[in-house]
Amino acid sequence: MFKPHVTVATVVQAEGQFLVVEEMVRGRATWNQPAGHLEANETLLQAAVRELYEETGLEGVPQAFLRLHQWIAPDNTPFLRFLFALDLPNVLPTYPQDRDIDRCWWLPPDEILNAKKLRSPLVAESIRIYQQGPRYPLEVLSAFQWPFSEDAPAADAW
Repeated sequence: MFKPHVTVATVVQAEGQFLVVEEMVRGRATWNQPAGHLEANETLLQAAVRELYEETGLEGVPQAFLRLHQWIAPDNTPFLRFLFALDLPNVLPTYPQDRDIDRCWWLPPDEILNAKKLRSPLVAESIRIYQQGPRYPLEVLSAFQWPFSEDAPAADAW
């Protein structure tokens, strides 16, 4: 059975700068959007909020859904990556809570698009999508009868 990794990522923008997190991967410093795996007890949006906080210390809720990427990594690991957008009015200080994150950077888009240290090609692609692509309402990702969703009706309501 095909079982892709389900991940979330958030493009965070403030004052024309984009937030990236830096972590060591196989001994090399890499940049990524705040991102990570979906956990069993959460919705996609909850995962995006959690990963944003863990990796940057920022508390915020994405405002839009940008894209779903189906991707096979160079090591043949399959991914479904749900991409969100969060626009902040100002650049904020960051305080990574996850020990795997070394630091966060607020960078102009061109510096990210031309960087050699991206975790995957999806990092640059996410910036391009943010700049050019449509934004979709978060409701397109509803959690139908999800037991961990705050919006789910009680089972006895049926």
